[in-house]
Amino acid sequence: MSLPELGRLGFGAAGIGNLYRAMDDDVAAATLAAAWDAGLRYFDTAPHYGLGLSERRLGAFLATKPRDEFVISTKVGRLLEPAENVEGARDSQGFDVPADTVRHWDPSEAGIRRSIEDSLERTGLDRIDIVYLHDPDVYDLEAGINQALPALEKLREEGLVKAIGVGSNSADALAECVARADIDVIMLAGRYSLLEQPAAADLLPLCLERNVQVANCGVYNSGLLARPVVPDDAHYNYEPAPAHVLARAKALAACCDEFGVELPAAALQFAVSHPAVCTVVVGASNAKQIKQTAERMAAVIPAGLWPALVERGLLDESLLHV
Repeated sequence: MSLPELGRLGFGAAGIGNLYRAMDDDVAAATLAAAWDAGLRYFDTAPHYGLGLSERRLGAFLATKPRDEFVISTKVGRLLEPAENVEGARDSQGFDVPADTVRHWDPSEAGIRRSIEDSLERTGLDRIDIVYLHDPDVYDLEAGINQALPALEKLREEGLVKAIGVGSNSADALAECVARADIDVIMLAGRYSLLEQPAAADLLPLCLERNVQVANCGVYNSGLLARPVVPDDAHYNYEPAPAHVLARAKALAACCDEFGVELPAAALQFAVSHPAVCTVVVGASNAKQIKQTAERMAAVIPAGLWPALVERGLLDESLLHV
Protein backbone atom coordinates (compact mmCIF):
# COMPACT_ATOMS: atom_id res chain seq x y z
CA MET A 1 0.00 0.00 0.00
CA SER A 2 1.15 3.56 -0.58
CA LEU A 3 2.09 5.80 2.31
CA PRO A 4 -0.72 8.19 3.32
CA GLU A 5 -0.10 11.91 2.82
CA LEU A 6 1.47 13.23 6.03
CA GLY A 7 2.02 16.93 5.37
CA ARG A 8 5.27 18.85 5.96
CA LEU A 9 4.66 19.06 9.72
CA GLY A 10 3.44 16.30 12.02
CA PHE A 11 2.72 16.12 15.74
CA GLY A 12 4.87 13.95 18.01
CA ALA A 13 2.85 12.84 21.02
CA ALA A 14 5.58 11.92 23.53
CA GLY A 15 4.98 15.17 25.41
CA ILE A 16 1.31 14.46 26.04
CA GLY A 17 2.50 11.20 27.62
CA ASN A 18 4.05 13.29 30.42
CA LEU A 19 7.58 13.26 29.02
CA TYR A 20 9.84 14.70 31.76
CA ARG A 21 6.93 16.39 33.55
CA ALA A 22 3.26 15.87 34.27
CA MET A 23 0.69 17.54 32.03
CA ASP A 24 -2.97 18.06 32.83
CA ASP A 25 -5.54 16.43 30.58
CA ASP A 26 -6.89 19.87 29.65
CA VAL A 27 -3.46 21.12 28.59
CA ALA A 28 -2.89 17.99 26.51
CA ALA A 29 -6.28 18.44 24.79
CA ALA A 30 -5.60 22.14 24.13
CA THR A 31 -2.19 21.31 22.64
CA LEU A 32 -3.74 18.77 20.30
CA ALA A 33 -6.49 21.21 19.36
CA ALA A 34 -3.87 23.82 18.50
CA ALA A 35 -2.09 21.30 16.29
CA TRP A 36 -5.33 20.51 14.48
CA ASP A 37 -6.17 24.21 14.08
CA ALA A 38 -2.68 24.81 12.64
CA GLY A 39 -3.43 22.25 9.93
CA LEU A 40 -1.48 19.27 11.27
CA ARG A 41 -3.08 15.98 10.29
CA TYR A 42 -0.35 13.47 11.09
CA PHE A 43 -0.07 12.33 14.72
CA ASP A 44 2.59 9.91 16.00
CA THR A 45 2.44 8.08 19.31
CA ALA A 46 3.67 4.87 20.99
CA PRO A 47 2.87 2.61 23.95
CA HIS A 48 6.27 3.63 25.35
CA TYR A 49 5.12 7.25 25.73
CA GLY A 50 3.78 7.50 29.25
CA LEU A 51 3.05 3.76 29.45
CA GLY A 52 0.01 4.19 27.23
CA LEU A 53 -1.04 7.66 28.42
CA SER A 54 -0.09 9.30 25.12
CA GLU A 55 -2.17 6.80 23.13
CA ARG A 56 -5.18 7.29 25.41
CA ARG A 57 -5.06 11.08 25.26
CA LEU A 58 -4.45 11.17 21.52
CA GLY A 59 -7.24 8.68 20.85
CA ALA A 60 -9.70 10.66 22.96
CA PHE A 61 -8.94 13.79 20.93
CA LEU A 62 -8.98 12.16 17.51
CA ALA A 63 -12.27 10.43 18.29
CA THR A 64 -13.87 13.86 17.87
CA LYS A 65 -12.50 14.24 14.31
CA PRO A 66 -13.54 12.64 10.99
CA ARG A 67 -11.51 9.44 10.69
CA ASP A 68 -10.50 9.99 7.07
CA GLU A 69 -9.07 13.45 7.79
CA PHE A 70 -6.05 12.38 9.85
CA VAL A 71 -3.20 9.86 9.84
CA ILE A 72 -2.06 8.17 13.05
CA SER A 73 1.02 6.07 13.64
CA THR A 74 2.02 4.06 16.66
CA LYS A 75 4.79 1.62 17.42
CA VAL A 76 5.33 -2.02 18.25
CA GLY A 77 8.09 -4.04 19.88
CA ARG A 78 7.51 -2.85 23.44
CA LEU A 79 4.54 -4.62 25.04
CA LEU A 80 3.11 -3.17 28.23
CA GLU A 81 2.70 -5.78 30.95
CA PRO A 82 0.89 -5.15 34.27
CA ALA A 83 3.18 -4.67 37.26
CA GLU A 84 2.56 -4.46 40.97
CA ASN A 85 3.36 -0.97 42.19
CA VAL A 86 2.77 -1.13 45.90
CA GLU A 87 5.06 1.79 46.78
CA GLY A 88 3.75 4.28 44.26
CA ALA A 89 6.87 4.23 42.09
CA ARG A 90 7.11 6.43 39.01
CA ASP A 91 8.30 5.39 35.56
CA SER A 92 12.09 5.21 35.26
CA GLN A 93 12.31 5.98 31.52
CA GLY A 94 11.56 9.69 31.46
CA PHE A 95 7.78 9.83 31.80
CA ASP A 96 6.05 11.25 34.88
CA VAL A 97 3.50 8.45 35.26
CA PRO A 98 2.92 5.65 37.76
CA ALA A 99 5.05 2.56 37.11
CA ASP A 100 2.02 0.26 37.05
CA THR A 101 3.16 -1.46 33.86
CA VAL A 102 6.54 -2.56 32.51
CA ARG A 103 7.85 -2.56 28.95
CA HIS A 104 8.65 -5.98 27.52
CA TRP A 105 10.49 -6.51 24.22
CA ASP A 106 8.61 -8.92 21.99
CA PRO A 107 9.39 -9.01 18.23
CA SER A 108 7.29 -12.13 17.57
CA GLU A 109 4.26 -12.07 15.30
CA ALA A 110 2.02 -12.80 18.27
CA GLY A 111 3.63 -9.96 20.19
CA ILE A 112 3.26 -7.56 17.26
CA ARG A 113 -0.42 -8.42 16.80
CA ARG A 114 -1.12 -8.08 20.50
CA SER A 115 0.66 -4.73 20.61
CA ILE A 116 -1.53 -3.37 17.82
CA GLU A 117 -4.67 -4.73 19.48
CA ASP A 118 -3.65 -3.06 22.75
CA SER A 119 -3.00 0.23 20.95
CA LEU A 120 -6.40 0.08 19.26
CA GLU A 121 -8.01 -0.46 22.65
CA ARG A 122 -6.12 2.43 24.25
CA THR A 123 -6.82 4.86 21.40
CA GLY A 124 -10.38 3.70 20.84
CA LEU A 125 -9.84 4.05 17.09
CA ASP A 126 -10.90 1.56 14.44
CA ARG A 127 -7.49 1.34 12.77
CA ILE A 128 -3.88 2.47 12.89
CA ASP A 129 -2.52 3.84 9.61
CA ILE A 130 1.24 3.42 10.08
CA VAL A 131 3.04 1.03 12.44
CA TYR A 132 6.73 1.42 13.26
CA LEU A 133 8.98 -1.14 14.92
CA HIS A 134 10.27 0.90 17.87
CA ASP A 135 14.03 1.04 18.58
CA PRO A 136 14.91 -2.56 17.63
CA ASP A 137 18.62 -1.73 17.96
CA VAL A 138 18.11 -1.07 21.66
CA TYR A 139 17.04 -4.69 22.16
CA ASP A 140 17.96 -7.03 19.31
CA LEU A 141 18.25 -5.64 15.80
CA GLU A 142 18.51 -9.05 14.13
CA ALA A 143 15.36 -10.28 15.87
CA GLY A 144 13.62 -7.11 14.81
CA ILE A 145 14.59 -7.59 11.17
CA ASN A 146 14.02 -11.36 11.06
CA GLN A 147 10.86 -11.59 13.18
CA ALA A 148 9.09 -8.27 13.64
CA LEU A 149 9.42 -6.81 10.15
CA PRO A 150 8.12 -9.94 8.36
CA ALA A 151 5.19 -9.89 10.79
CA LEU A 152 4.51 -6.26 9.89
CA GLU A 153 4.74 -7.08 6.18
CA LYS A 154 2.12 -9.77 6.74
CA LEU A 155 -0.20 -7.32 8.52
CA ARG A 156 0.17 -4.89 5.63
CA GLU A 157 -0.64 -7.63 3.13
CA GLU A 158 -3.76 -8.46 5.15
CA GLY A 159 -4.81 -4.82 4.97
CA LEU A 160 -4.75 -4.31 8.74
CA VAL A 161 -2.33 -1.37 8.41
CA LYS A 162 -1.63 0.93 5.47
CA ALA A 163 2.12 1.29 5.89
CA ILE A 164 4.95 -0.13 8.00
CA GLY A 165 8.36 1.04 9.08
CA VAL A 166 11.00 1.37 11.76
CA GLY A 167 11.80 4.17 14.21
CA SER A 168 15.26 4.64 15.71
CA ASN A 169 17.96 7.09 16.80
CA SER A 170 20.51 5.04 14.85
CA ALA A 171 21.06 5.81 11.16
CA ASP A 172 23.07 2.59 10.80
CA ALA A 173 20.29 0.44 12.28
CA LEU A 174 17.71 2.09 10.04
CA ALA A 175 19.90 1.51 6.98
CA GLU A 176 20.05 -2.20 7.84
CA CYS A 177 16.26 -2.32 8.04
CA VAL A 178 15.76 -0.43 4.78
CA ALA A 179 18.23 -2.70 2.97
CA ARG A 180 16.81 -5.97 4.27
CA ALA A 181 13.04 -5.47 4.52
CA ASP A 182 10.15 -4.20 2.41
CA ILE A 183 9.14 -1.16 4.44
CA ASP A 184 7.39 2.06 3.47
CA VAL A 185 8.74 4.64 5.88
CA ILE A 186 11.26 5.19 8.65
CA MET A 187 11.16 7.55 11.63
CA LEU A 188 14.63 9.05 11.95
CA ALA A 189 15.35 10.65 15.32
CA GLY A 190 18.03 13.33 15.58
CA ARG A 191 20.33 12.13 12.81
CA TYR A 192 19.44 14.66 10.11
CA SER A 193 19.30 18.13 11.57
CA LEU A 194 20.85 21.52 10.90
CA LEU A 195 23.44 20.64 13.54
CA GLU A 196 24.48 17.23 12.21
CA GLN A 197 23.63 15.00 9.26
CA PRO A 198 25.10 11.49 9.69
CA ALA A 199 22.08 10.03 7.86
CA ALA A 200 23.04 11.90 4.69
CA ALA A 201 25.97 9.62 3.83
CA ASP A 202 24.23 6.26 3.43
CA LEU A 203 20.72 6.11 4.90
CA LEU A 204 18.94 8.86 2.98
CA PRO A 205 20.36 7.90 -0.44
CA LEU A 206 19.33 4.30 0.28
CA CYS A 207 15.80 5.48 1.14
CA LEU A 208 15.59 7.32 -2.18
CA GLU A 209 16.85 4.24 -4.01
CA ARG A 210 14.29 1.95 -2.36
CA ASN A 211 11.43 4.47 -2.34
CA VAL A 212 11.25 4.58 1.46
CA GLN A 213 9.92 7.82 2.91
CA VAL A 214 11.47 9.50 5.96
CA ALA A 215 9.58 11.03 8.87
CA ASN A 216 12.25 13.22 10.44
CA CYS A 217 12.04 13.91 14.18
CA GLY A 218 14.34 15.11 16.94
CA VAL A 219 15.35 17.94 14.60
CA TYR A 220 16.08 20.32 17.50
CA ASN A 221 18.65 17.88 18.93
CA SER A 222 17.19 17.68 22.45
CA GLY A 223 16.25 21.36 22.40
CA LEU A 224 19.67 22.68 21.42
CA LEU A 225 18.23 24.33 18.29
CA ALA A 226 14.81 25.09 19.73
CA ARG A 227 15.44 28.72 20.70
CA PRO A 228 16.68 31.73 18.72
CA VAL A 229 19.45 32.28 21.28
CA VAL A 230 21.30 29.14 22.39
CA PRO A 231 21.71 29.16 26.19
CA ASP A 232 24.96 28.13 27.84
CA ASP A 233 23.20 25.32 29.69
CA ALA A 234 21.59 23.82 26.57
CA HIS A 235 21.26 20.05 26.26
CA TYR A 236 22.29 17.72 23.44
CA ASN A 237 21.29 14.06 23.28
CA TYR A 238 19.51 14.57 26.62
CA GLU A 239 22.73 15.62 28.40
CA PRO A 240 24.50 18.97 28.89
CA ALA A 241 25.92 19.96 25.50
CA PRO A 242 29.71 19.57 25.12
CA ALA A 243 31.61 22.81 24.50
CA HIS A 244 32.30 22.14 20.80
CA VAL A 245 28.65 21.24 20.11
CA LEU A 246 27.46 24.33 21.98
CA ALA A 247 29.86 26.51 19.98
CA ARG A 248 28.58 25.10 16.68
CA ALA A 249 24.95 25.69 17.67
CA LYS A 250 25.75 29.28 18.68
CA ALA A 251 27.52 29.86 15.36
CA LEU A 252 24.43 28.58 13.52
CA ALA A 253 22.23 30.91 15.57
CA ALA A 254 24.48 33.89 14.89
CA CYS A 255 24.44 33.31 11.14
CA CYS A 256 20.66 32.93 11.16
CA ASP A 257 20.30 36.15 13.12
CA GLU A 258 22.32 38.06 10.52
CA PHE A 259 19.69 37.09 7.96
CA GLY A 260 16.77 37.93 10.24
CA VAL A 261 15.89 34.28 10.75
CA GLU A 262 15.23 32.44 14.00
CA LEU A 263 17.41 29.36 14.48
CA PRO A 264 14.39 27.05 15.10
CA ALA A 265 12.78 28.15 11.82
CA ALA A 266 15.95 27.37 9.88
CA ALA A 267 16.27 24.04 11.71
CA LEU A 268 12.71 23.02 10.84
CA GLN A 269 12.88 23.98 7.20
CA PHE A 270 16.30 22.42 6.67
CA ALA A 271 15.08 19.18 8.26
CA VAL A 272 12.27 18.79 5.72
CA SER A 273 14.32 19.89 2.71
CA HIS A 274 15.95 16.58 1.80
CA PRO A 275 14.08 14.82 -1.03
CA ALA A 276 13.81 11.62 1.02
CA VAL A 277 12.04 13.42 3.88
CA CYS A 278 8.25 13.57 3.68
CA THR A 279 7.51 15.22 7.03
CA VAL A 280 9.07 16.68 10.16
CA VAL A 281 7.49 15.49 13.41
CA VAL A 282 7.69 17.91 16.34
CA GLY A 283 6.26 17.68 19.84
CA ALA A 284 4.88 20.42 22.05
CA SER A 285 3.97 20.81 25.71
CA ASN A 286 1.32 23.51 25.24
CA ALA A 287 -0.79 25.21 22.58
CA LYS A 288 1.53 28.21 22.30
CA GLN A 289 4.46 26.02 21.34
CA ILE A 290 2.64 24.24 18.54
CA LYS A 291 1.36 27.54 17.10
CA GLN A 292 4.91 28.88 17.18
CA THR A 293 6.22 25.77 15.45
CA ALA A 294 3.68 26.09 12.64
CA GLU A 295 4.62 29.76 12.18
CA ARG A 296 8.31 28.86 12.01
CA MET A 297 7.67 26.21 9.39
CA ALA A 298 5.87 28.83 7.28
CA ALA A 299 8.45 31.60 7.82
CA VAL A 300 10.19 33.05 4.77
CA ILE A 301 13.92 32.36 4.87
CA PRO A 302 16.26 34.40 2.64
CA ALA A 303 17.93 32.17 0.07
CA GLY A 304 21.32 33.60 1.02
CA LEU A 305 21.28 32.00 4.46
CA TRP A 306 22.15 28.52 3.25
CA PRO A 307 25.23 29.47 1.17
CA ALA A 308 26.40 31.60 4.09
CA LEU A 309 26.27 28.55 6.35
CA VAL A 310 28.32 26.65 3.77
CA GLU A 311 30.90 29.45 3.58
CA ARG A 312 31.36 29.36 7.35
CA GLY A 313 31.86 25.60 7.42
CA LEU A 314 28.55 25.02 9.22
CA LEU A 315 26.86 23.08 6.40
CA ASP A 316 28.11 20.88 3.58
CA GLU A 317 27.35 22.23 0.13
CA SER A 318 26.01 18.84 -0.96
CA LEU A 319 23.11 19.28 1.47
CA LEU A 320 21.72 22.45 -0.12
CA HIS A 321 18.32 21.01 -0.97
CA VAL A 322 16.56 24.09 0.46
